[in-house]
Amino acid sequence: MSPYLPDAKRYDAIPYARCGRSGLKLPRISLGLWHNFGGIDALENQRALLRRAFDLGITHFDLANNYGPPPGSAEENFGQILQQDFSTHRDELIISTKAGYTMWDGPYGDWGSRKYLRASLDQSLKRMGLDYVDIYYHHRPDPETPLEETMGALADAVKSGRALYAGLSNYKADQTRQAAAILKSLGVPLLIHQPNYNMFNRWVELELLTVLAEAGAGCIPFSPLAQGLLTNRYLQGIPADSRASKPSSFLKADRITPELLAKIQALNGVAQKRGATLAQLAVLWLLRHSAITTVLIGASKTSQIEDIHSGLRQPPLAAAELARIETVLAG
Repeated sequence: MSPYLPDAKRYDAIPYARCGRSGLKLPRISLGLWHNFGGIDALENQRALLRRAFDLGITHFDLANNYGPPPGSAEENFGQILQQDFSTHRDELIISTKAGYTMWDGPYGDWGSRKYLRASLDQSLKRMGLDYVDIYYHHRPDPETPLEETMGALADAVKSGRALYAGLSNYKADQTRQAAAILKSLGVPLLIHQPNYNMFNRWVELELLTVLAEAGAGCIPFSPLAQGLLTNRYLQGIPADSRASKPSSFLKADRITPELLAKIQALNGVAQKRGATLAQLAVLWLLRHSAITTVLIGASKTSQIEDIHSGLRQPPLAAAELARIETVLAG
């Protein structure tokens, strides 16, 4: 393993945007460790992905307690690479984690109780070898625990110094409004929201983005490529080695209908016309909205990071292109 020396020009390689009304700026694309960073994945490939991302100015790495598989292994692997390659660059990184989904057996390893959120953060910090995370998210709403308890636990994490900022993920608009108000009353503003948002899943446009703007919070969409649908992988159908071909995948093969394939191919035509890849187009489309701070991408190859990163040099989408995309999506 060769010593890692980051690219000296990395901060010239990518634009940064302020996250809501906070003092924090994030790169326009961030790297998520949901897939490809578990115990079943090659550690050296994980190292290559993180190194390449940082060399390109991507300073934000996003995790969760249950990322793997097995759960917790993504944080363990990240912690190992962090100590070996990035220990002298900790203050240049924005590291986030989350709790809210099932992590361990029994009534205290899931959802949104103070007990769970406190214990999970302690475990996450230990796995990553950190004193604090930059952003601590509640990963999903809890229908049974009072919102005041869950937000109180996030606020306590910030006030204790074990997290610098509080975030939400998968909260609907009304839930976000209530949560932001509670956090504000506790002296800990909501920094950011992480929703599922892409061309094929636009629920955030109905109200959530407006709520975030009112709260002064940023937005970091996950699954911007719709689990790979908005790439060149599915232009000719379902490849044998694709996510959709695997029975345990979040992306099911029966979702990829002839009608959806026709939309994907038409969107690819829009991308090709401007000299872009479909993945680049999908990210630029998200960044068209001023409420979007950064787009959370995943990758299994360094070339995928490089492709989306290079797309940031493209001009913003023109009105005619946006109109064509709307026509395709409505078809």
